[in-house]
Amino acid sequence: MPASTRHHRALAVFVHCLGILAAAPALPAVAPEAATAPRPAAVTPQPAATAPRPVAVTPPPAAPTPSPTAVTPRPTAVTPPAVAVAARAPVAASAEPTPPSAPPAVAPPSRVPASVPPPPVTVAVATESSPAPRYRIHVRNVGNSPLDTTVRQELPSGSSPTAISGGGRSSSSGGSTAEVTWRLRLPAHSTTTVGTALTAAAPGQPLTAPACAFTSDGTRPYDCASATWQAGGAPAAEITEAPPWRRYPVLLAGLGILVLLSALVAWVWRRRRGRRVTAAALSSSATPDGGRGTIYPRAASPSPSRRRRTPPVWLLVGAAVVVLAGVIGTAGWTATRQVSSIDTQKQPTSGAWMGTGVSGPVGVPLRESAFEFTVYRMSCAAGAAGGSGAAPAGGRRCQATVGVRNVTGAEQPWHGQLQRAYLPGGRWVSTDEPATRAANLGRDVFANPVAAGSRAVLPLVFTVDGRDPPRQLELRSGVFSAGVRVQMP
Repeated sequence: MPASTRHHRALAVFVHCLGILAAAPALPAVAPEAATAPRPAAVTPQPAATAPRPVAVTPPPAAPTPSPTAVTPRPTAVTPPAVAVAARAPVAASAEPTPPSAPPAVAPPSRVPASVPPPPVTVAVATESSPAPRYRIHVRNVGNSPLDTTVRQELPSGSSPTAISGGGRSSSSGGSTAEVTWRLRLPAHSTTTVGTALTAAAPGQPLTAPACAFTSDGTRPYDCASATWQAGGAPAAEITEAPPWRRYPVLLAGLGILVLLSALVAWVWRRRRGRRVTAAALSSSATPDGGRGTIYPRAASPSPSRRRRTPPVWLLVGAAVVVLAGVIGTAGWTATRQVSSIDTQKQPTSGAWMGTGVSGPVGVPLRESAFEFTVYRMSCAAGAAGGSGAAPAGGRRCQATVGVRNVTGAEQPWHGQLQRAYLPGGRWVSTDEPATRAANLGRDVFANPVAAGSRAVLPLVFTVDGRDPPRQLELRSGVFSAGVRVQMP
């Protein structure tokens, strides 16, 4: 073989090898560490290695003799292929991101409960032992700087204020109840006490009046508290039992005893009558000799057949009527007790539902399976509610101030779609999450779970249509929780 042909074949093989090495970074790398290691084949520079390109897999046809410019190696010609691989590595990394180093068996991290900072203002409500309802509201500024706050106390339905301290004034809220409002300037680390006296709708009836401290514009709550007034010195209500003759078990027992006595009397009367009939038959058997008897036996005469005596018809009918009445009375009493214990306004509390459904008024803490909910206030306005923007056409927004406490030992998530406001007629709407986020200064209160044992007072916004406010709020922690229902006054 001529020497020129051997040189051409060697050159072609070398160019093929360079093309394969140049195309290696574009292939899926099995071991990134091996791709970055320098290869010894690129240590010896060759004249034809002046332009290593991926398209140089096929040798150029016009390469019988090396050109004069290719004889002198350029400084870039001595660059080993490892440099080219390293230069291409950032491009490949940008095209295909590197997966995380965590093993696939590790579960994705869960959402961390949001740490809610303590409010700068705290509220405590106490009642007085007095004939009329009286409340004391303690508002404390725990911050290092003075601030302005608006304190609102919701009045129970049917009551009105008779005395207001601290320059407060009575007004009507957006709902159907009245409220007492104070605008206070709280110095740093100070406590201000205000109070009210109310008229009781019914003497001795407990009254619950919650109070909340809001920001100076009265939209975002700092803290809320509630207290229930009990009549001072009034004895606790006792449940008086009905007289014995009006109790169903006593009546049924008496009816059963009457039936047994009737049956016993009928049996005794029948026995005694049978004996009298037998005695009369024996005494009336006359003989030809006047009853003296003879030495010859008398011929046997057939005795007349007697019909078996049966109880009177009136006795059988009466006993049957008594037994039937007892059975019907027992069944009716049992069915009435079971039906009266069913509340059609509650959600099912057995089967797949967790916990027991609870209902109550505004200001009373209601506990379900995971949370303790307390609704302190409901206010509806035609325009913006709580800084949440304009209400849609033909509707308005109602803002509920709700206290949420996690009573379990673990973090618990909750969802805005499960919190509902029921309108007159049975219709309901879920929480308006964008408006609720705006009322909470852009914070999504449903994004993170509630930490164990923590408590927060949050505004929830509902967008309703019409002029009637919601009649009931339904709050729950989970899909299968029985939840609580708060009756709006």
